[in-house]
This record gives sequence, structure tokens and C-alpha cells, in this order.
Amino acid sequence: MPKTPKPDTQFEIDFFEAVHRRCPSYVDVVGLLGALYTKAGRIADGLKMDRKLVRLDPENPTAHYNLACSLALSKKRPDALRSLRKALSLGYDDLDWMEQDPDLEMLKQDPEFRQLLSQLKPQS
Repeated sequence: MPKTPKPDTQFEIDFFEAVHRRCPSYVDVVGLLGALYTKAGRIADGLKMDRKLVRLDPENPTAHYNLACSLALSKKRPDALRSLRKALSLGYDDLDWMEQDPDLEMLKQDPEFRQLLSQLKPQS
């Protein structure tokens, strides 16, 4: 059975950048570009798109979560925690992913991060 080729991230970035130039407020494209930039190691560009996405869709908990991830990757701990708190207040609740998400690695020993996670754990 032939291997499935890996998606060409640069091709995807080029394509969505072209769409973004034509429609800069297209929320889905802004979100996709943020994820693609981060995947390609372009953390500053990903952060820029995540900030834009939060401005375009301020009530989206996943947008705030992704912003928290970009801020953590950019070593901006207080801002990352603030965005994470906002994501949780808007309803983000994927505790399992938060505990294993490599983007949040710098926060995992932070007492405030641990407290945020404990708020999501089911009470026994």
C-alpha cells in the first residue's frame, strides 16, 4: 500500500495567505493560518493570527485557547495564563488536551495553571 504523502505546509500557507489578502476578516482562514504558521515553527506569525482571530471572534473559547498556546510558545507566561483563563470562562473545557498539549509546556509547573486545571476536574 503506498504511503499517503504529507501535506505540503508551505503550499497550504501560500494558498491561505492569498485568500487572507483578499478577505482579511475571514475568520476560518485566520484560524487556519495561525495553526499552519505554528506548525511550521513560525511562532510570531501564529501569534499575530491568533491575536487577530480573538479580535474578530472575541467569544470563541478555542480562539482564546489557541492564543494562550501561542503566547506560551512565545514565553509570555502572564499573557498566556490570562488568555487561558478567558478561554475557560467562555467554556473551553478539554482538560485531557490541556494536560498533554506540548504548546503549554512552559505553564505546566505554574501553580496558577494547576489551579485552572483543577477547576475543570470533576468533583468527587
